Amino acid sequence: MRRLRRTPALRRMVRETKLAADDLILPLFVCPGEGVAKAVSSMPGVFQLSVDKTVETCREAVGDGIGSVILFGLPEAKDAEGSAAWSADGIVQRAVRALKAALPDLVVVVDVCFCEYTSHGHCGVLKGHEVDNDATLVKLAKQSVSLAEAGADVIAPSDMMDGRIGAVREALDEAGFGETPILSYAAKFASGFYGPFREAAESTPAFGDRRSYQMDPANGREAVREAALDVDEGADMLMVKPALPYLDVISALRYEFDLPLGAYHVSGEYAMLKAAAERGWIDYDRVMMESLLSIRRAGADLILTYCAREAARLLAKGWTE
Repeated sequence: MRRLRRTPALRRMVRETKLAADDLILPLFVCPGEGVAKAVSSMPGVFQLSVDKTVETCREAVGDGIGSVILFGLPEAKDAEGSAAWSADGIVQRAVRALKAALPDLVVVVDVCFCEYTSHGHCGVLKGHEVDNDATLVKLAKQSVSLAEAGADVIAPSDMMDGRIGAVREALDEAGFGETPILSYAAKFASGFYGPFREAAESTPAFGDRRSYQMDPANGREAVREAALDVDEGADMLMVKPALPYLDVISALRYEFDLPLGAYHVSGEYAMLKAAAERGWIDYDRVMMESLLSIRRAGADLILTYCAREAARLLAKGWTE
């Protein structure tokens, strides 16, 4: 077996899994104001960005080789229903219009959910202390149409309500956006790896948790059933979130479905790499690239990752080891 491992050239020749900048999607957090780039303390190198700074950052990312971003919004005001999420003048809607004007070839994916927009921090409309599934579907459809009208290239529902893909697909079709694809967070687990994201998106629940709608981390077979329902309802792409703790789920979905498959290398995964690197415990570049390669090897076609620009720069320099 060592014969083909003997030199870098031989290893490159027989390498089974390859990583490219086109595989990477950069998550960004858009906030109100102008000239704002507020550091997220738990995620070194990640910022809350005003619309002008979002455009500037995306222009730099394109220069690094990144062709896709996903946007999360921090609204000026929150309410119980998250109504800022479907406002024509909402923070993400403004960012989408600015990005499509400045960088028309950039693929702009938009997260569809309410945790950043609601005063209570949950992903939908409440009925008492529970999220009302069907009432939330109506609002998700409104948000999706509003974002499509702003020019979003891909709609990505992350709320984990039952029936959401069908509701969003029907709303987009009726509004004349039949060609707008849906990237479904098909298997989004109730994970402890989301902590830094909740700081960045200011979306920590005011009470309780999200375990009644996000998936139990113990359930792999259920993830396949979730994905199958989303495919039947019209999803164009599927996603698993988080990535590294759920490589088996990525592999299972890759085996079962032919649709493009994404994986979200989430905030906690990123923060752990940064923290260990700051302490000198790991070689950050090597471990980061190994992590992304493992996600690709498991079967993901696309990786949403805060490391996207760092990885793209390394790839541009010819990173192979």
